[in-house]
Amino acid sequence: MLSIRESSVEMIKKLPANCTLENIQYELYVKQKIENGLEDIRKDNTLSEKEMDTEIQSWQA
Repeated sequence: MLSIRESSVEMIKKLPANCTLENIQYELYVKQKIENGLEDIRKDNTLSEKEMDTEIQSWQA
């Protein structure tokens, strides 16, 4: 398994040569959010669909 640094470097290498720093920052941001979500799944730190529906309804009140 690649380290975070190694996988980030590999991801950056796949970007077009003319990408901007903002493009790189965005890709790293998305990568971090995905990793955080996967970690939540591994830790069973998720909501059921019914729990999420209740949460969303509370926002609309």
